[in-house]
Amino acid sequence: MSLDTVVEDIRDEAHARAEDIRDEGEARAEEIESAAEADAEEIRESAEQEADREIEQLREQRLSSAKLEAKQKRLEARRDVLGDVREEVEAELTALEGDTREELTRALLDAASTEFDEGDDVSVYGRADDQELIESILDDYEGYAFGGEYDCLGGVIVESEQSRVRVNNTFDSLLEDVWEDNLREISNQLFEQ
Repeated sequence: MSLDTVVEDIRDEAHARAEDIRDEGEARAEEIESAAEADAEEIRESAEQEADREIEQLREQRLSSAKLEAKQKRLEARRDVLGDVREEVEAELTALEGDTREELTRALLDAASTEFDEGDDVSVYGRADDQELIESILDDYEGYAFGGEYDCLGGVIVESEQSRVRVNNTFDSLLEDVWEDNLREISNQLFEQ
C-alpha cells in the first residue's frame, strides 16, 4: 500500500466522517428548528387565546359600565321628572283660590283644633296671602287668633302655649306625607314599562 493510497483512504474516511457529522448536524438542526416552530406556534396560540380573553373581558367591562351609566342617566331623568311633577303640584296648591282654598283651609284648621283644649289661647299661622282668609275662618273659633305669616303653600300651623302643642297642617306637610307614601305608585304611573 502506498502512501498515496493511505492518504486517500484517510481523506475518504475524513470526508465520510465529515459527511456523517454534517448529516447529524442538519438532522439536529431540523429537530431544533421543528421544536422551535412548535414552541412558537404554541406560544402564538396561547397569546391569541389570552388576547381574546382580555378583549372579551374588556368588552364585558365596557358593556357593564355602559349599562350602569345608562341606568344612572335613567334614574337622573326620572328624578328630574318627579321633581318637575312635584313643582307642578306645589304650583297648583299655591294657585288654589276661592271656595276650594277656603274649604281646604277650614278642614285643616278643624282637624288641628281637636288637639287643643277649650279655653286655650291658640295661634294660627299661615301663608301671607291667606291672612285675610284665615282671619275670616277664625271668627268661628273662640280663643283663636292669627299669629303671623308662615312660609308655606297654604294651610295652617296651629299652636298653643297652654297645651304645648303645635300642629303642622300645611299643604306642604300633607304633600310631603302623600308624596312619600305614594312615591312608588307615582313613579310607576309616570314610567310604566
